[in-house]
Parts: sequence; C-alpha cells; structure tokens
Amino acid sequence: MINSVAMIVVPHFSIFEFGTAFEVFGVDRSDRGTGVPAFDFRVCTPVPGDVPMESGLSMHVGLGLEAAADADLVIMTPFGRDEDVPESVLEALRAAHARGAWVMSICSGAFALARAGLLDGRRCTTHWHYSQELASRYPAALVDENVLYVEDDRIITSAGTAAGIDACLHLVRVELGANVAASIARDMVVPPHRDGGQAQFIDRPMPRCGSQPMEELLRWMVANLEEDHSVNELAARVHMSPRTFARRFRAETGATPAAWLNSQRVLRAQELLETTDLNIDEIAREAGFGHSVLLRHHFAKVLDTSPQSYRRTFRGHLAAV
Repeated sequence: MINSVAMIVVPHFSIFEFGTAFEVFGVDRSDRGTGVPAFDFRVCTPVPGDVPMESGLSMHVGLGLEAAADADLVIMTPFGRDEDVPESVLEALRAAHARGAWVMSICSGAFALARAGLLDGRRCTTHWHYSQELASRYPAALVDENVLYVEDDRIITSAGTAAGIDACLHLVRVELGANVAASIARDMVVPPHRDGGQAQFIDRPMPRCGSQPMEELLRWMVANLEEDHSVNELAARVHMSPRTFARRFRAETGATPAAWLNSQRVLRAQELLETTDLNIDEIAREAGFGHSVLLRHHFAKVLDTSPQSYRRTFRGHLAAV
C-alpha cells in the first residue's frame, strides 16, 4: 500500500507534469468521506534550495534526496538536460527499486530511469516526441511509443502531460482500488481510467528522404491517397525496378509502400475527423480507404481506437459520426 510519495525535481523541471502528480498524491482528500487517504507527499532535490523550472519560475525545495529513502513511491519529474541529473538521483532511483518501492517517471523523466539502468530489458514509454531518442540512446530499453503508460516490475513510465495523470491513477487503482481512483478522478474532473495500451495520438511529419525523386514521389502519393498505388507503378515513376524500389523505399521510410500509404491515410482520416463534418463513409473515401470497414480496421490497428471515439475526443460529443 502506498502511504508516502517522494517526487524528485532537478533544475529545469516541468511544472505541468509536477502538478499532475501533486494533484493526485499531494492534495489531502481524507476528510471528504470517499476513502481517499492522506498521502505523505514530499518534494526533494539533490541540493535543497531554489530550483529553477523550465518556465523561468523557481520553487523552493527544502528536502534533499534522503526524503526518498523510505518512500513507497518515487516519481521522477521531466527535466531538460542530462547534466541536471547527478549520480545521486540515479542512485536514489536504483535504491528505491531495489527495496521494492514503486518508481515512476512522467514524460522525459524516463531518461533518468534509463540512465540508472532501470529500463534495461523492460517495456517503457515516454512522450512520442522523445521516444526515438530514448530508444536510440538506450537500446536495452524496450521503448513503446504507442501507449500512454507502461507498468513493468513496479516501474511505471508514462507519456507526456495528461498521460501522467493516467499513470498516477492507474497506480492508485492497483494499490488502493478502483473506488479510490474514481474518487480522485471525480475530484479532478478527469476520466477515472484510460487504459495504458491506448495509443498516443502522434502527428508524423513527412519524412525527409535522401533523394529528391523519392521525396517528390512521397508528396505525390500523399496528394493522391484515393488512388491505388502498386509497387510496379510507383517504381516506374522513379525509374527503378520494382525490387530496387521496394528496397529503397523501406530504407528511406522504414516501411513498405503499402504500410506507409495506410499510415498516411490514417493521418488524413484524423485530419478530416478533426476539421470537417464528413461522415465516416465519406472520410473513408476521401482518405483512400474506400470503405468504412477498412478505415475502422486500420484506425484501430494504428491508434487502438475507433474513428467515432477519436472524433469525440478531439471535437466533442456533438460532432457528427
């Protein structure tokens, strides 16, 4: 059971993600008759004193890292630079996990856990903006950018901003039960549960290619998503054999032509769901899927949600479906 929570902050930490964890664990709701306990919430830092935030403000923190030594949960806030995280922080994170405490990171806080070796061989996540960098710098970590949060061996990593709330409420649910988590969520006016496996909504920019003909081809494909694009036809447009084209395409985009096309069609469908009142059948045709069944299939495969749910999330319940 979680009684004490220590949140580690370092220079240039993010106030929003700090606030999400504070709102869950730092607000005393024990007198409201909902069964929510009062957590012993502590904020600590390697060198007590005024700690600057990324916003330019600062927070006075009076506790050193010894405050994390017996905490049931240790949370690493997001930070800006590796040099802001000294070895003493990494040691505190390792010690917490070694004694069986929960360890959590929000957003880029995962980089500190990775530096401490806690993510080696474990599934983890971070904000999609940083996921490829995390995977590149720490190849032993099993980075999954397509989820909101991951729990692996009492280590929880979450994506950015609001996903930190989801991760905190998940842990409350695990340790204290669904009723307590729902009471906190109701007080915060947020959903009581979003499954960790729900996809982050990632906006992918057009990849830059090593050759101008290939880059021009990609732009043409995006402009003509409603058309069928066979490998033979695409290869002919860039004057390559189908075999050479398929190899070059994967090398430059990381995907097969069919998979890349489907991902672009999903992106187009997302845009139409957010910005138009077209119904699902019309969006399926405009995005190049042809039929709503195919749109729903690929939408669920890529984003783990339905087009209708996506539209409600980004446009509200009055949007047309």
